[in-house]
Amino acid sequence: MTREITITVGAVSARGELFDTPTADAVWQALPFEASFDFWGNEIYFAIPVSLGLERDARETVEKGDFGYWPTGPAFCIFFGPTPISKNGEIRPAGKVNVFGRIKGAPEVFKKASSHELIRVEGS
Repeated sequence: MTREITITVGAVSARGELFDTPTADAVWQALPFEASFDFWGNEIYFAIPVSLGLERDARETVEKGDFGYWPTGPAFCIFFGPTPISKNGEIRPAGKVNVFGRIKGAPEVFKKASSHELIRVEGS
């Protein structure tokens, strides 16, 4: 079963898909939600109403377009390029994350998002 989401910040909108993981299941069950967000390099992150630990396959580096869940936040992270601690072309979160989905299309669209607006995530 494919589970798709829509992420919207003002005029910026993107669709994504959730993988078949416990984190994706928890995020899907919590939808919809809305939050203020911040940028950290080429990453958007925001608090979500989900509380989980790291999964066995949690990652220290991710791919462009990945959705990551950072338990320390707890935060939903959208990666669209290097972060301040990335090295040699990698994309490195602040700590290990559960990768639970990815953007369909170009994740760089979030570079146009204004942090003065709220980000909304809903099932589609």
